[in-house]
Amino acid sequence: MLKRREEEQPWLRPAGADDLGLRRALAAPLLGAMVGAMAFLAALSVAGFLASAEVAAHWQQGAGASLTVQVPHPGAMAGLHTRREAVLAALQATPGLASVRALSEAELADLLRPWLGPDAERLSLPLPAVVAVRLAAPGGVDLAALNAKLQSVAPGTLVEREDIWAMRLAKLARSLELTAGAVLVVVALVAAAVVAVATRAGLSARREAIETVHGLGATDGYIAARFSARITRLAAAGGLLGALLAMPVLMGLSWLAMPFLRGSMEAASATPEEPHWTALLPPELWLLLVVLPVVTAGIGWLTAQATVRQWLRRLP
Repeated sequence: MLKRREEEQPWLRPAGADDLGLRRALAAPLLGAMVGAMAFLAALSVAGFLASAEVAAHWQQGAGASLTVQVPHPGAMAGLHTRREAVLAALQATPGLASVRALSEAELADLLRPWLGPDAERLSLPLPAVVAVRLAAPGGVDLAALNAKLQSVAPGTLVEREDIWAMRLAKLARSLELTAGAVLVVVALVAAAVVAVATRAGLSARREAIETVHGLGATDGYIAARFSARITRLAAAGGLLGALLAMPVLMGLSWLAMPFLRGSMEAASATPEEPHWTALLPPELWLLLVVLPVVTAGIGWLTAQATVRQWLRRLP
């Protein structure tokens, strides 16, 4: 049999011989391009999964460590101070607060402008004083005790927690992660379908040669190994192409997302003195770009093996 003869007399088969003519039957440019496109989309979906989780965690941490204090009638007197000054003094004397800052009238006008229009600052409205409070650590302050303390110095003061925004961000993050995961699964299935179609096309193109060698004693494993070896190389090349194409796109998106993670464009601006482009991607994405050709090669090998063996079982 062919496989046994090769094992006993390997010199009969030249290195790199194309026994079944698969180089002609399996078009390298088309299959490589299709797998490369799938690998590109897979890299984007994984990057979206990681980015949504990181941004949501960053925003949830910020929301969990923030309070908003509203002081109605801030100019009214409360003892020796105005109500606004009394609340600020009480907050500044409270341990566990990282920063206490009263918003200016211009900042209040900016906050009201989307609802009241460009003339919000001219309206004769009894606006409350708004104090932005930053906790040293989420949950590090007894909010009930803080609220009672502020009520004692300025009754009617409202303390608003940002937990509702943290919950909404958590739901948004989970939905984005599920969407990215679903996209990744769909991309993997489409890649497997593309490989299966290409393999079946190659089987149909070389049907007579395959039936001949199969009739002479070639095993299913021998034929499947020839197809899977060719498909694996093409899928790995396509995965490498997709990773190379995804790299600059992911770097650009990462650079755009840095202000949301670091808080300012100055922190995200790249200068020649910085450790260059390698710092633009997190280690997880660098690992993804390295592993992507291996994953596409594995999908190609498994799909080719399954497709060829199923096709051979139907031969008479």
